[in-house]
This record gives sequence, C-alpha cells and structure tokens, in this order.
Amino acid sequence: MKILITGGAGFIGSHLSDLLIKKNEEVHIIDNLSTGKLENINPKAKFHNIDLSNHESVSNIFEQVKPDIVYHLAAQIDIRKSVEDPIKDANINILSTLNLLELSRKNDIKHLIFSSTGGAIYGDTKELPTKEDHKENPVSPYGCAKLAIEKYLNFYNKTYGLKYTALRYSNVYGPRQNPHGEAGVISIFLNNMILGKTPIIFGGIQTRDFVYVKDVAYANLLALKDNKSDTYNIGTGKETDIIEIFSRLNRYFKNEFDPKYEPIKKGEQKKSCLDNNKAKEILGWVPKVNMEEGLDKTYCWYLKSIK
Repeated sequence: MKILITGGAGFIGSHLSDLLIKKNEEVHIIDNLSTGKLENINPKAKFHNIDLSNHESVSNIFEQVKPDIVYHLAAQIDIRKSVEDPIKDANINILSTLNLLELSRKNDIKHLIFSSTGGAIYGDTKELPTKEDHKENPVSPYGCAKLAIEKYLNFYNKTYGLKYTALRYSNVYGPRQNPHGEAGVISIFLNNMILGKTPIIFGGIQTRDFVYVKDVAYANLLALKDNKSDTYNIGTGKETDIIEIFSRLNRYFKNEFDPKYEPIKKGEQKKSCLDNNKAKEILGWVPKVNMEEGLDKTYCWYLKSIK
C-alpha cells in the first residue's frame, strides 16, 4: 500500500514510519521540520518538505503519490501555546486538517487514521480511567481543536463514506520526543537534568497516564485493520503524578536535583487516565512497555543524543 504520514519526521510519526516500512509498505512523509528532524526519517521513506498550510503543495502530493491510507499526526501539540494563541492553534490544528479531509474525500482515500488526544478532550473527570463514551469537556483550545476534527471526521464518514479511526492518546513519552518546548514533561525533565539544569515543576500533583511511544506506534499499525469508523483510547489505564516522575528520573542522577516549583499553567487539567479496554477488545492492542522499562529506554536514548 501507499501510505502518507503527516508529521512523519516527528516523535510518534517516525516510529510509525519505521514499523510500516518493516511491513514493506511504501511510506511518504509530509513534514515542515518545525519540530521533526531529518535524522528521524527512515531512509526508505519518501520525504516531502511541505507545510500543511500550503494547501496547493499538499494537493499536488496527493495527486502525485495517490496514497491509499493517510495517517494524520502533524499538529501544534503544546497546550500552553494554544491558550496563548488560540487562533494560530486553530489555523494549524483545524483548518489544515480540514484541507486534508477534503483531499482525502476527493482522492478516494481508503482509510484516514487521526492522532487525537484523550486527556485534553475529556478534561477533568470523576470517572478514572475515563472511557470513550464519557462526555467531552476540553479546557484548552488544543483539546477543542482535536474534538472538532473528530466531529468533522464523523461528518465526512456519514456524508461521503470516508473511513476513519481516531486514536485518543494519553501522555506519550520515549526516544525522539522534542524536549525544546512545553509538551512532554519526561523529555523536558531529562533534557534539563542531563544538561545540569534545575527542572521546573508546574503544580506537580497533577496525574497523567504515560504511554510509551512504540506502543502508540503499534496502536496506529493495528488501526489499519479497524473494520469500522470509531474512536479508541490509547493509554495504560494507570495514573502517575508529575512529582513521582521527577523522583524516578532523579534516581538516574543520584538524586542530585531539587526541583523548582511554580503554579500550574492555565488550560491544564488536574487528572488524566484513559480506559483502554475498547482498544484491547476491538484492535487487539495492549501496552507492552511498563514505566520502569520505558524510562530506562528513554533515559539511555537522551543520554546519547543530548550534547
């Protein structure tokens, strides 16, 4: 099959690309390298250095490649930046995605697999772990944008027959995550610690469901076999607070760091944990990498890559 991945030079997209190429699929990547890196791109993938906001160029790629499947991972992923500039967030996460949906409709794409979000869509809930049928209550423009696209996907499916799968990720971590931003607390902490900088904890009592990146990439692979258009949580079902994450990482450095505490940022929820039973039952997906193993692998990768 011909498979097009937006954001394929990025964190999750590059791991997915590797898996698809191992399956001997023809992989095309669209990425503007704003956060992705050339070194993440599998040499067997065909790379197109294009910004999704350039609708004409993206349309040309669809016409040239004629993909069967589209994975849409490219996004503005920083919740805090979405709060600071919701219009920019909407331009990237809604308008550029709508163009992709239109191109998918016009080019008879067989299946579009969308990287959505769990916590940011549900907001703070009393039901933990949270199931897919829980009422959505996003508290950030980022979460609003992801939910809007899920609604658009339902529209395109019901009106035009575009098959889709929406994967609602919990907090993904692991090798290749960009530490130079405000998304991805594990990568940010590790980057600072390796460079000898004091980590900043915003709040700290918030809990998150941390899932390893290769497990998420595998969920995307399994989504190819999804027989219906549906939405799935991709998480571990386990809560871990930010202070515990810091403490676990600090052990790699013989507990030499004392964090600096600052107030929690606007738009961030207090608790997030996803029920993954639906993905287990229908997709056959289970997270295989536990927190201890995942942190070890992540620490070793950053130790080699950060200079």
